Amino acid sequence: MKYRVRHITRYSYSKGVDLASHMLHLRPRALAHQTVRETTLLPSPAPLRIHEGVDHFGNRVTWMFLESHHDSFAVTAESLVDVAFPAAPAPADTPAWEQVVAEAAAGGENAAAAEFLFASPMCASDPGARDYVRQSFPAGRPVMAGVLELLDRMAKDFRFRAGVTTLATPIAKVLASREGVCQDFSHLMISGLRGVGLPARYVSGYIRTRPPPGQMRRRGADQSHAWVSVWMGSALGWLDVDPTNRIVVTDEHVVLGWGRDFGDVSPMRGVILGGGTHELEVTVDLEPVE
Repeated sequence: MKYRVRHITRYSYSKGVDLASHMLHLRPRALAHQTVRETTLLPSPAPLRIHEGVDHFGNRVTWMFLESHHDSFAVTAESLVDVAFPAAPAPADTPAWEQVVAEAAAGGENAAAAEFLFASPMCASDPGARDYVRQSFPAGRPVMAGVLELLDRMAKDFRFRAGVTTLATPIAKVLASREGVCQDFSHLMISGLRGVGLPARYVSGYIRTRPPPGQMRRRGADQSHAWVSVWMGSALGWLDVDPTNRIVVTDEHVVLGWGRDFGDVSPMRGVILGGGTHELEVTVDLEPVE
């Protein structure tokens, strides 16, 4: 599936900004199953300096430095991307989850996966999340069967509701209220999976804005989206699943990047001198290209 992505971020300040430094994760990541045909960032006003690089997790990063007075700052990111996620294995063909836990704990050649076993600033260890996830992993269950059962339970137990949480809302509160948005559900699922010993990482990206004919609109469209990647063992690698929409990721998602939690792959963050209060406006369109 070929998509055109258009992501617009605009900050409007109550007072002028004299100096600003921004870090952006807005260029889709090149993967075996994702080919980035083109990508362009259009900032306004134009920064004095722009630097491109790659972060610890292999994601593409852009730094922009502004040294002139401005009352607003906007970046339009446009990309053309081909997506073809591999088919997921049959649950019965995946190893028992305890085997995956043992492989990850052993480290060695699996050290890159083991890195995603540990708590992080926005995915703190939470006993409630661990116990909630553990219910989907009885002894001997194939790891993918447990992940799919967990997706089903979360879809029944949690309600998508914007505006009731922020990025500072702790996992325990999301678990207690049983409502939130894609970042909340992803952080909760990741915390619980790590709690039972399964490596899990936070994936930032987009989901198709308009569904195929006859299908329900996906939750989390029109904004940047988030989901979870679970390590299935050394033989199978990583599997992406979307707890907000109760699906295994196939051809409706575009990956920007991944990290331990949202803080590692925030689409745009920075430091400014001045500015007062600010308003943030974000719009996203992910449209198929014929």
